[in-house]
Amino acid sequence: MTHKAGFIAIIGRPNVGKSTLTNELIGQKLSITSHRPQTTRHRIHAIDTTEDYQMIFVDTPGMHIGNRKAINAYMNRAASSSVKDVDIILWLVEVGKWTKEDARVLEHVEQAEVPVILCVNKIDKLKSNHEVLPFLEKIGEKYQPSDLFPLSAFKKNDTTALRALILKYLPVQDNIFDADFITDRSEKFVVAEFIREKLMRHLEDELPYDLTVEIEQYELDGRMQRISARILVEKDSQKTIVIGNKGDMLKLIGTEARQSIEGFLDRKVFLKLWVKVSTGWSDSKRALASLGYD
Repeated sequence: MTHKAGFIAIIGRPNVGKSTLTNELIGQKLSITSHRPQTTRHRIHAIDTTEDYQMIFVDTPGMHIGNRKAINAYMNRAASSSVKDVDIILWLVEVGKWTKEDARVLEHVEQAEVPVILCVNKIDKLKSNHEVLPFLEKIGEKYQPSDLFPLSAFKKNDTTALRALILKYLPVQDNIFDADFITDRSEKFVVAEFIREKLMRHLEDELPYDLTVEIEQYELDGRMQRISARILVEKDSQKTIVIGNKGDMLKLIGTEARQSIEGFLDRKVFLKLWVKVSTGWSDSKRALASLGYD
């Protein structure tokens, strides 16, 4: 069999299931997930390599309307630029739901000059498969993709069939990354994202959007990975919430993050977290650049 390799952008509006699908397609946890829109802030390459192919999935922030802060503008740029210089686009929409943000994604998809596979996600929520047909007809009036694929991102049979469909469009070429790579991002980056995931999941209201995580220490001590991470927030009141009553919230987040990091690194981890107020970091281009939003 001829070897194939290429980049596959996974795009869509916020909270439509892009990161969940990315993790299922590569068979392990790499992209962080939560029930909140805009959990993903960076473009991440997740790499699945076999003897026959190398699929490089480009997980992207959700394309959303409005650049309320510098960080929102950054996420929209990261998402829209991911449509360029790829070999295939997986456009994810949620069955029965079409929003202004989906329409925004469509504007970018229409400019694409590569195959587009329209993935209609969350079909497991339907009582009957017949319910999907009116939605597919509605989408068909707006855009005709190269292929259509209804799926539930949590079902392995669906992701196996989707890989086979992707392989149909993947170009013939040698591996782009070394075969043992699972991402182009550093371990430190993934670790910071795992910590931020737990913050996103446990903190309420707008607070998760006003914080980020910075790794200060990352050292291997024998078989123990020692990590010190700083959580940046915008206000003193937010710092109090992140720490929690007698430090309970910070301890919970640290415990869950450590467990996820140990699973990713496959070694014991000592994790130390602390919280610092950095007013305006999310609306400062200079601060964002220094924190890796570049």
